[in-house]
Amino acid sequence: MHTGGEGALARFEIVDDPDDLGRLLGVILGLPPLPATEADLAAMRPLRTALTRIAYGLAEGSAPIPIDPPHPDDIATVNAAAAVPPLVPALRPDGGTTIVAPTTAAALSSVARDAVDLFSSALARRIRVCAAENCGLLLLDTSRPGQRRWCSMETCGNRAKVRAHRSRS
Repeated sequence: MHTGGEGALARFEIVDDPDDLGRLLGVILGLPPLPATEADLAAMRPLRTALTRIAYGLAEGSAPIPIDPPHPDDIATVNAAAAVPPLVPALRPDGGTTIVAPTTAAALSSVARDAVDLFSSALARRIRVCAAENCGLLLLDTSRPGQRRWCSMETCGNRAKVRAHRSRS
């Protein structure tokens, strides 16, 4: 949930009000914007903080060294969000899927459940921090060799390659 946050992440904030949250979740889900309230926004912020801290903790442990377990408060926050009924998919007559009566609370629950699945799987060891000096975004390395370094080859990766080329020239 790269949407900003507290402290150093505040400069990246893109969810300033409930409408922003509804639009973001709509984009993530491929749906029209969801109706969101101040209460939904208040529920999203601690979940985002917990997910971010857990993911950065796992990313720092991507080297073959032991990592500290996530903080119990962060685990409790994620588990509480995951305990809410999630989005309900339904099959359409054309063979596609849709979401039945999507709500912001259900969308946040689905995000939390996806995080539980990720953080408890072998893929958790492939959470990385972008190697670009001025980025720091998290990424999930799903490449076959597990050597991905940048959040985006088009942006951070390209800049790094251009810098390396110029330094050789």
